[in-house]
This record gives sequence, structure tokens and C-alpha cells, in this order.
Amino acid sequence: MTQISTTNPATDKTIKTYELMSSNEAFDKLENCHNAFLDWRTKSHPDRATYLRDIASALRDNTEALAALMTEETGKLLRDGKTEVELCAQIFEYTAEHGPATLADEDRTHSGGDKNGIVAHCPIGVIYSIQPWNFPIYQPVRVLAANLMAGNGVILKHASVCTGSGLKLRDLCLDAGLPEGLFDVVIVDHDTSDAMIEHKLVRGVTMTGSDAGGRHIGQLATKKLKKSVLELGSNDAYLVLEDADIELAVKTCVQGRLYNNGQTCVSAKRFVVTEPVYDAFVSAFVEQMEAIRMGDPMDQDTELGPLSSAEQFETVSEQVAQSVKGGSEILCGGTAPDRTGQYYPATVLANCQPGTPAYDDEIFGPVAAVIKARDDADAMRIANDSRYGLGGGIFSKDEDKALRLARDHFDTGMVRINSFGAADPNMPFGGVKDSGFGREHGGFGMKEFVNTKAIYLP
Repeated sequence: MTQISTTNPATDKTIKTYELMSSNEAFDKLENCHNAFLDWRTKSHPDRATYLRDIASALRDNTEALAALMTEETGKLLRDGKTEVELCAQIFEYTAEHGPATLADEDRTHSGGDKNGIVAHCPIGVIYSIQPWNFPIYQPVRVLAANLMAGNGVILKHASVCTGSGLKLRDLCLDAGLPEGLFDVVIVDHDTSDAMIEHKLVRGVTMTGSDAGGRHIGQLATKKLKKSVLELGSNDAYLVLEDADIELAVKTCVQGRLYNNGQTCVSAKRFVVTEPVYDAFVSAFVEQMEAIRMGDPMDQDTELGPLSSAEQFETVSEQVAQSVKGGSEILCGGTAPDRTGQYYPATVLANCQPGTPAYDDEIFGPVAAVIKARDDADAMRIANDSRYGLGGGIFSKDEDKALRLARDHFDTGMVRINSFGAADPNMPFGGVKDSGFGREHGGFGMKEFVNTKAIYLP
């Protein structure tokens, strides 16, 4: 394969075809990024912050074009694309505002407190960023903003589905004044990407994607003794406890399952409902899922667009079929409409059993897995009965109880109480277990790829 093509999943029409780069072409971009880094690392944190603010402004100035491109390439709702661009602008601004203090030298003492020392957070070089298609701008931005502030350069390998979005982001950064080469995009196959991970100029690797892909990339990076940050998939559990506000829970869980057409790593996927409120929740949940308007993602009235690709459609369809074969019952949806495009309806599966995709795996689409729990303790047991641990949620009128469960018992990286949301610049983002390791946002991402250097003064 020497070319890749992007396809509009709402129309199945080809958008654009791109030539794959040779390894030498990709390595040249690494060289250019490293050379740009050598100058960039000498700039002060406040100086770097100025560039980040300019990029934030460029993103806002191009909101309409960026959102339309993301919708065309991935099928995400146009209004969600606009929200994504705004979030990216806020991430650059947050990093510009807080980066100088987060990365400032720290005064320490040594030798029993008799002598002074400094801890410096020094840039290390080129960071290789491998990103998925579900948030074409946000995924690379959360790596880019943090590492530019830290003083590093970034090379992006984006998912082929949204190649145009990755290139557009690079061009906007250049237009905003970012030095040429400091952030660039490679269009390469998997073998060339693996070779880039091993290249001597790559000092760190970050990847968002499946746990299978994370294992492969993490092993390659570790083989070369390079640090990696892996943000992988999940089948996040949202617990509806015995004292939950059912109306709030239902409304929020529908939003949490269908946001971004159900293709969000930290979205609600398994709904663990206690027996006393099970019937009331399921009845209202199914009613609202059935009422969702599926259609053209460019239409303001559409609530659910297509899946991102034919491949994704086939994967979701097979996961639902396997879950039904394993005992799940379809309460709504489950049958794709007869229309052009990769549309899959809002679907609710009940009686989901261990050993099936609905219980064990991540279904990356608008499919909700409902699981009945005996009581609150059983609900927490089921939630933690997963190889994943990215996010989750708890619905309870007793916020103190929910907080205790979230802090002390929920084995996951992020927990929402009586709410749903994807990411916030001021809060850490990341997971545990097969959902990966490392953190982004909240200042934590700025220190993932730095040399925390101890300097002993006499």
C-alpha cells in the first residue's frame, strides 16, 4: 500500500487520497523537529506561552472550517466539532497560563538541609505522538500543548481516517508563528511508525488507542528504554445506586453513551443498576434511547451521526451479535437502517453476561450494556470486574457516600458523580489497568516528558 484515502462515513464518498511517506522522508521530519527543538528549548516558559496563546486564537478563528472538516472525515456532529475546537483553545490557554509555574525550577535542600539544591524540569527532545480518529484535533492538542510548553518538539502520526485534520492543525500552528519543524505530521504505515519509535531522535512516545495497540507500542518503546504514556480504551461503568435520582441518571446516561456518536474512550458504556431501581431506570432509559434522532451530522437537529468508518461499523455489529449470542437481550436498536453511510442506531442490551463483548470489552459505538446488581456493594463489585479502569460514574443523592466510593473503592482513573463529561484542562486525564498509564491535563502532562534534573549547589 502506497496511498491512503479519507472517506466521509455519512456519504461513503472519498474525500482525499494521500501518498504514504517513505521511512527516509519520515526520518527527515524527525531531524527537522530535533533541530527546531535545539532552539526552542532555549526559550523561557513565558516566551513559549506567547506562542500557545497565538495558536489558541488561530484555532478559534478557524472553528467553522475545522469543525466541518472533522465532521466530513469522522461523522462527528458539527456542533460537537465546534465544542472540540473551543476545548483545544482552552487547553492551549490553560497551558500558557499555568505552565511557567508548573515547570519552574524548585528550590530544595540537601545534606541534611545544610546546602541548597535545585530541581529543574528540562526538555528532552522529540516526542512521537500516535493518535486516534475520534477527536481529530483534541487528541493531538493535549499532547502538543503540554510538550511545547515543556520545551519539546512533537511529531504526530494521526489515524488515517482523519489525515486532513492532522495536517490542518499543523498548518494553523505554522500560521500562528510556531517555528517550522517543531510540530509536524507524518503519513506512514505501521512498519515505518515502528521504526520511528526506535529512532534515536525520538525521546518519548505517547499513544491513545486500543489496549492491544498500546501493548505493541509500549513494548517497542520499552525495548529502547524510552518512556511512554498510554491512554487506552475502557468499558466505563456508570453505577445507578439505590438512592439515585432516576430522572437525572437516565438523562445523563443517554448523553454519556451517545456523546461523539458513542465513540469516546471515557464515555459511559456499562450501566450497572441496583435491583430496587432497575425497572424504573431501564424503562425510561430505553424510551429516551429510542427517541434519539439519527441523521446527517451536519444537521443541527441530529443527535446521532454515523460511525467513523465501515470498519468501525462492522466491528460494532459483530460485538452486538456476539453479545446476543452470549445471552444479551436487545431492548432497542441493534439493526442498522437501510441507508447510505455507516449509521448504527442507539442500542440497549440487557442481561449482559461475563465472557461477552458487552460485559468485557469496549464497544466503541452507541451501544449501552445494562447489568443488574443486587445492591450498592454488588454494583461496585461489577464495576471493578473489568480489565479496564479509565473512567466511570456514580449516581446517588448522597454525595458524601458517592465520594467515598469514588475515592476508596472505584478502581479507575476518573469518576464522575451525578454528571458526565469527557475532559477538563484543569483535571488529570488517564487510567489504570489495561486502560494504560501516565496522565494528561491538569498540569500533569507537562511533566510526563521532562528530565527532572537534580542540581546540587555547594
